[in-house]
Amino acid sequence: MNGGGSVSTAQSAKGKIDTDNWSKEDCLTLLERIRSLLPDGDAMKYKTTESHFDWDKVCFGSFTGDMCRQKWQKVSTEVRKYRTMTELIVDAIEFVKNPYKGKKLKTHPDFPKKPLTPYFRFFMEKRAKYAKIHPEMSNLDLTKILSKKYKELPDKKKQKYITEFQREKEEFEKNMARFKEEHPELIEERKKSDLPEKPKTPQQLWYNHEKKLYMKVHPEVSQKELKEALRRQWSQLSDKRRLKWISKALELQKDYEGSMRAYHEAHPDVNSDDHIRSVLTKAERQLKDKFDGRPTKPPPNGYSLYCAELMVNMKDVPSTERMVLCSKQWKMMTQKEKDMFQKRCEQKKKQYDIDLQRFLESLPDEERDRVLGEEKMGGAKVTVASSPHRAKSPSVKERTREVEPEQWVPPGPPKDRRDAKKTVKLPETPKTAEEMWQHSVIGDYLAKYRSDRRKAQVAMEAAWKSMEKKEKIPWIKKAAEDQKRYEVQYRPVRELLEMRAPATGQRKPKFDGEPKKPPVSGYQMFSQELLTNGELNHFSLKERMVEIGKRWQKLSQTQKDKYKKQVEEQQVEYKAELEAWVKVSSARSLTVCPAGAVSHCSLRSGQISPHT
Repeated sequence: MNGGGSVSTAQSAKGKIDTDNWSKEDCLTLLERIRSLLPDGDAMKYKTTESHFDWDKVCFGSFTGDMCRQKWQKVSTEVRKYRTMTELIVDAIEFVKNPYKGKKLKTHPDFPKKPLTPYFRFFMEKRAKYAKIHPEMSNLDLTKILSKKYKELPDKKKQKYITEFQREKEEFEKNMARFKEEHPELIEERKKSDLPEKPKTPQQLWYNHEKKLYMKVHPEVSQKELKEALRRQWSQLSDKRRLKWISKALELQKDYEGSMRAYHEAHPDVNSDDHIRSVLTKAERQLKDKFDGRPTKPPPNGYSLYCAELMVNMKDVPSTERMVLCSKQWKMMTQKEKDMFQKRCEQKKKQYDIDLQRFLESLPDEERDRVLGEEKMGGAKVTVASSPHRAKSPSVKERTREVEPEQWVPPGPPKDRRDAKKTVKLPETPKTAEEMWQHSVIGDYLAKYRSDRRKAQVAMEAAWKSMEKKEKIPWIKKAAEDQKRYEVQYRPVRELLEMRAPATGQRKPKFDGEPKKPPVSGYQMFSQELLTNGELNHFSLKERMVEIGKRWQKLSQTQKDKYKKQVEEQQVEYKAELEAWVKVSSARSLTVCPAGAVSHCSLRSGQISPHT
């Protein structure tokens, strides 16, 4: 057994030696013989074809079938394998002809070695020293220490490593040029497409310009640090300098569009409907338009104008609280002051229309179409001849910020309704003592809970409950005064309601003399009180029920029990009245109608009889 093992070992060693003695011509002959033996309709995976291959038919010269198989396996490791063997053999021939082409180029023995960067020179020089000083440290910790040491190195000492790097870099570039001359077959020339190069953005143009200057001052900087440093510089660039690069980018885009038109004419089969994307961002486009004289769009309404002017002096206030404060201030203003802001807003809109018209007339056709398209998207109706400006309708948020008490319009002819709208205005609903106190401290609680309204509301309710009666008395007095104010202001509205649209109450009784059915619960009685006195007429039907529910929840249990007791008393009275009415109705129907026509007479007169 040992002898057999020695023989097989010797044979394998001999085979290994032989496979290393293959010349380039021998390898190409091997691949051609493999190709000639492949089936015509080869559609199987290369592994399947390889497993069924007869290597004895491939052998030639002094190379056995086993040696040919080993050499093929070695060559096939250098090429991509997820294909058929017929396709694989083409790449294998290319690899044998030029084994250093593509990614393998750097493994060529004549390929010049790249110089080490200044930092790596310092690292290689000091690593052994620091490894002895700190034997317990890992490679990662040593790298961190040496990186920090290099950054702290004085410029004079750092210059030594930079000079060596620049000297070796020049030598590398010379050797690389010589290598390309000596091995032109290894250098892959990229096929240049005649498709025009896409234009660069203003930031990309500026980056390419500043990159070279920055690299001269900081030659050891990494690509990541370079990009971050230049990104910060671009963000701090003045508008005047930024406009220079915006203009260059627009010129390049114009040239690109012309080149693309020529390209599509020369290549009609290429899809010409591709949209050419603008090189400018929205902010850059606005800056360019402002520089060209495009007027700034005014606020859509008086409230927005007021907020814009107020927020100029609110830079120290958190952004989440600014709109809350603006809304509070707006509500405290008189109607005359609000009308003044609305009037100013209308004047600004008129002036904007005039300025926009002048700006449009100064633009070329393409730019004019773009601006007109933006104005239409923004909700403004603009034409070149005349530009009547239509303000953008306020969003839901803006509408909720400007909530004011609605005006009640009584039913009647259109003219009466117009008159009523001018003269009748519902007073503001009175607030409870707790609501008044919450309104005065809401700003502090929102700031405390970072504008979380739910938490602020819970905290305010808890604080109100824990307050002593002495502290609540001023707010209770204010609530009583507010209730009196409401009653005084609502009196003329109630008189007008009774005069123009008298309340019909509940549904009419179905039969003459039938007693009115009472509420079935305390909540229903409470609802009917609020609905019949006209206090909630300024709410929609859905909002009325929500408001009634809120007020019912605020009632104490004693007040709720009081309503419940009243309902029970009314139910007892209703039953007694109903029984009496039924008896009277029955007796009346028997007296008036003949005996044989009781049923018919009762039905015709609209009365109920026990005999019916």
